[in-house]
Amino acid sequence: MIIPIGTDVRLRRRPLGNWGLVALNVLVYLAEQQGDGALVHAALPSLYGAAPSLNEYLTYQFRHGDIWHLAGNMLFLWIFGNAVCDRMGSINYVLFYLAGGVFAGIVFAYGNNNLLLGASGAIAAVTTAFLVLYPRVHVTMLIWFILLIPLQLPAMIVIAAKIILWDNIIAPKFDTGMVSNVAYSAHLGGYSFGLAVALAMLFFRALPRNQFDLLALLSRWRRRTGVPGSPARAAPPRSVDMHEVESRPLDAIPRSPGERLREDILDRISEHDLHEAARLYVELRQMDTVVVLPRNQQLEIANHFSQANQPARAVDAYEAFLDAYPTASDAFQIRLLAGLVCRRYLADNQRAAKHLRSAASGLTLESQRELALAELALAEAHLSGPERGASGTTDA
Repeated sequence: MIIPIGTDVRLRRRPLGNWGLVALNVLVYLAEQQGDGALVHAALPSLYGAAPSLNEYLTYQFRHGDIWHLAGNMLFLWIFGNAVCDRMGSINYVLFYLAGGVFAGIVFAYGNNNLLLGASGAIAAVTTAFLVLYPRVHVTMLIWFILLIPLQLPAMIVIAAKIILWDNIIAPKFDTGMVSNVAYSAHLGGYSFGLAVALAMLFFRALPRNQFDLLALLSRWRRRTGVPGSPARAAPPRSVDMHEVESRPLDAIPRSPGERLREDILDRISEHDLHEAARLYVELRQMDTVVVLPRNQQLEIANHFSQANQPARAVDAYEAFLDAYPTASDAFQIRLLAGLVCRRYLADNQRAAKHLRSAASGLTLESQRELALAELALAEAHLSGPERGASGTTDA
């Protein structure tokens, strides 16, 4: 069994709209199971494909067949919906969610005479919207095969596998019932709606653009591959003629100097030019001390600084990674690295002790845990000894 349990997205605000949708779905199911089921059926009828009423395109979305149907849908809604709600805002998100469910119901009803219930179509729309808005994000998957093993995979792989492999190849082979089979058309309708509408919202700037969304990735890919009609590649920021930049189309450039730098850093990393990417990263950090790159790219920059004998910059990049992705599967290993660099190369024992203590509490590999404890003991010995002033800070 493989299930998603989290993403790398840092929420800027509480996704109240998504929380409300999850709560409403759960309450409807509980009311149907514990209360008067006939009353719930009358108030929230399923969608009858042969002759659907207009209200059924909305009401079917809040009904579920059993606890597993509800649990699976709410898991995906929680994992992907919180981030999409954060980006769209609660009101716009709820409208988007309901519209995705309506469109999925329309696709299902076209040529099908069965009953449809469940939030799968709306959640399918949310899932592809997540892919459009956060294509570089990693999804933490829990693999249950004898042991429970966490694994982080790019969102593109996870969602593409769900849409292409599971919904169209694997799952239909296990379903023999007519209702289950035809329900996949609702999923595909939701996926199509979410992809098209999220792309349109970015294109027409109904949602704020950034250098990490799918349109930005496509734009950079066109420039790198030289596809006809694509904008020319931008020169490094310090040599750009700003009058020329301002005259170019909005989609060809980011909207701020920091975004221009981030985009160029990602381009350099994709070309394996880590030396230039690291130089631009230093320039970017001077402009914005809280900036962070996508998970893998941030780690590549930090490792480059470490290998290039730039320990202070390496620790700064590792700590930026940890601040942005505290639940990453390798966070404790990164803390071990940061602690080692602080103690051995920066003589900053106080900072080292903080990272090593955290690493020792979470590392599962015994050799790594023993290393963290040994280095922690050395750091604490320096902090408690007469040469405390020789640690990372100087006493007046």
